Amino acid sequence: MNRFVIADPGRCIGCNTCMAACTAVHRGQGLQAHPRLHVTRTAEATAPVVCRHCEDAPCARVCPVGAIVRADGAVLIDEKTCIGCKMCALACPFGAIAPSGTPISGVAGLRVAHPARSQALDPILAFDLGVKSVAVKCDLCRFQAQGPECTRVCPTDALALVDGDALREARETRRVATAATTAHQPFVVTGETA
Repeated sequence: MNRFVIADPGRCIGCNTCMAACTAVHRGQGLQAHPRLHVTRTAEATAPVVCRHCEDAPCARVCPVGAIVRADGAVLIDEKTCIGCKMCALACPFGAIAPSGTPISGVAGLRVAHPARSQALDPILAFDLGVKSVAVKCDLCRFQAQGPECTRVCPTDALALVDGDALREARETRRVATAATTAHQPFVVTGETA
């Protein structure tokens, strides 16, 4: 069982602190300065969308260069190996992978001053001349002993790191609670009897 960060929409206030902290710690490590999670909003709630580090990760299966691997209970992207094809972002069932751009000095011998594109275009569909796209996703801040920065800085504790043991414990708690509430309800048989 892989580890992953889970969000509680009932606690999330949409402050984006998790995104800012994620960007800061990854920039400090020399990685893409792009948040590895994004806060999504509906009329009723807000909640971060985070990689679930799938056991049978579709993103890793479609990566043509093997830049996505499972290691230490997580699914990780090697940003140096990534060619920016965006296949992983298309394959992700949770929408937890995003492209991040790194300006390059030129394309085919042409110098590109300022890459520009419509802001209305989805980043997965966008192609920016003069920008090398690199996939980014949650890496559980594997370079930090204290774990994911987003879980540490969330002011409402809406984010938590879970693993197989935590999931088994939550499942058992829910099973016991359900059994206790149904134990006192009368058993009703419906239909005809012979």
